Amino acid sequence: MRETRDQQLDGRLVMSAAAFAGSEPVAEARETARRFLTEVQSVHGIPVSDHVLGMVLLVVSELVTNAYKYAPGPCLLDLAVGDGVVEISVWDTDPVLPVARAADVGRVGQHGLEIVLGVCQSFEVRREPVGKRIKAAILLADDPNGYPPGHLA
Repeated sequence: MRETRDQQLDGRLVMSAAAFAGSEPVAEARETARRFLTEVQSVHGIPVSDHVLGMVLLVVSELVTNAYKYAPGPCLLDLAVGDGVVEISVWDTDPVLPVARAADVGRVGQHGLEIVLGVCQSFEVRREPVGKRIKAAILLADDPNGYPPGHLA
């Protein structure tokens, strides 16, 4: 895995990591996300609750797993914090855009995109000159009204 650490880009904290088709790309991507959010909190003083950390790790796992399973070649994970959200972006080499499947209680597996759509504030998929990019955003606030962790309304 190749990593670029903690840059400032348009006022956002950004880190990128390329997880190539090695033996553990999903575990490496999750650890990259965990380190990034730990640094966001400890170095930059932006609160990140355990709940938000868990949701980010879940979304990173689902998106990188899909890239690893369906796209030949590398995938690129970009993480950013800004405007009260954690932005997760995964690029891969497969131009086929994912589609959420219809609900089916009898289906085992293949619920990843449904899960991602259910926990994210926003979700976007677009084709790139090579492959596609999926972007998802998770609120940093645990409160449904958008208050940061620890805020008393």
